[in-house]
Amino acid sequence: MGQIRQPALRVIALSVLLAAMVHSQVNLTTYRNNLARSGENLQETILTPLNVTPAQFGKLFSHPVDGQVYGQPLYLPSVSIPGKGTHNVVFIATAHDTVYAFDADSIDGLGTFPLWQVSLADASAGERPANVSDVPGCNAMIPDIGITGTPVIDTVAGTLYVVALTIRSNSFVHRLHALDIATGAERPGSPVVIDAMVPGSGDFFSSSGFVPFHPYLQKNRAGLLLLHDVVYSAWTSYCDWGGYHGWLIGHEAKTLRQISVFNSTPNAWAGSFWMSGAAPAADSEGNIYVISGNGPFDADTKGSDFGDSFLKLSSIDGLAIADYFTPHNQADLNRADMDLGSSGAVLLPDSVGNNVHRHLLISAGKEGRIYLLDRDQMGHFHADGDRQIVQSLEGAIGPLYGGPAYFNNTVYFAASNDALKAFSISGGELGTSPSARSSQAFGYPGAVPTVSANGASNGIVWLLEGGAGGTLHAYDASNVANELYNSQMEGSRDSLGSFVRFTVPTVANGKVYVGTANSLAVFGLLDQPPPQCPL
Repeated sequence: MGQIRQPALRVIALSVLLAAMVHSQVNLTTYRNNLARSGENLQETILTPLNVTPAQFGKLFSHPVDGQVYGQPLYLPSVSIPGKGTHNVVFIATAHDTVYAFDADSIDGLGTFPLWQVSLADASAGERPANVSDVPGCNAMIPDIGITGTPVIDTVAGTLYVVALTIRSNSFVHRLHALDIATGAERPGSPVVIDAMVPGSGDFFSSSGFVPFHPYLQKNRAGLLLLHDVVYSAWTSYCDWGGYHGWLIGHEAKTLRQISVFNSTPNAWAGSFWMSGAAPAADSEGNIYVISGNGPFDADTKGSDFGDSFLKLSSIDGLAIADYFTPHNQADLNRADMDLGSSGAVLLPDSVGNNVHRHLLISAGKEGRIYLLDRDQMGHFHADGDRQIVQSLEGAIGPLYGGPAYFNNTVYFAASNDALKAFSISGGELGTSPSARSSQAFGYPGAVPTVSANGASNGIVWLLEGGAGGTLHAYDASNVANELYNSQMEGSRDSLGSFVRFTVPTVANGKVYVGTANSLAVFGLLDQPPPQCPL
């Protein structure tokens, strides 16, 4: 450990820190940390509003990677890596179709190189990662578009699931991979090509009475969902090009056998599940919640097309509509490309509901209108207004991408061209105006907040801002007018690097993990010793 000037004090401080580390270990295995997609990690005992300051907190190190990191980093403690010992591990996937496992704590030689990395483009078969040149006229993601959805980890099986897009013989191939978390090796039966078909007339390439999954029209942008041993992938398009649809496809986790398929617009087009990378949410009864983007809607006249709609899907026996809500101005939203589905659904805890509306859901879209829904009676469609739902707050925020976060009876929104706003919620109602807001506004596309806390205390709201490079921000969750830290405060010391839009930081065990255009950047307490350091 080197020379210590005050051995007794150092030993005591280090003992306290290591005890906190052991207590704070947490599995963060899915987008926004839980199936409610609330963005909370309530087991963070190291980082607090008192020590997340420019003097004590900053960038520790970074790991170079081969492409942009659109998906959220995932974290597992105490993973045994063959031949390399036991490590806390952070997993990331790049748009260049590479998955990495890094030592989550290393600040020197041990973690300079990944514990393992695998390319999911089979070069021996002539495959390569897909890039922007493969989708002419679409530059939403540059240069590569291989893996863009957040993977998901099954801790019991020790398996990471990820969807990768590759080009083989000039054709698009989407595959679901199941990787051993300890080695990166493919599990038996992995990977499988993603394909699907549903009855309908919404295929503009044939009149067979079926709508097939066209791989060159569809893109997995949303994070994966693992629910009751089924891996669900949600699908959108590249740049609103062609006769694309919103697909939700389920594969059995153990065998990767496809077992369920849902199409949001089987007799039309569009209505995709983009959600700016957000993953489908799920409740304890096995219902899945997704929000569709612009597209035709006719469910109110016994049709089956659900553009710009909140959808509740039962997963008990395949995938089927259990309930839905569509705004009264859906036709206007569709015409103006004001996607409702620019964000994902967040399921709120029962504690903020009331006797009438106990199970609540919240989100917003490009229009900037906040919707608070009762998940047990979502409201369907009423042409004369939205009075049938719990709340509709028009103009409350700017255009929202990704989704809000929840913590301690508060919902946090960081919309495009708007401030970070905190809205209180209790008794089944959301405050109609913010209880607090940040002093600065964030340009397009805003940010996707996440919260770290130790139970109900020491809450911090974290988010990533775009602009010249990128900026990591930390705010006091009890009053977001109080900015604790941002990575520009100390000049180049904490430079984040190139920003990737819609990205979400991961906070675990005293560190903040940020995916960039070419690295995994790691922030933490500047005087924090490595966990492996002996006393």
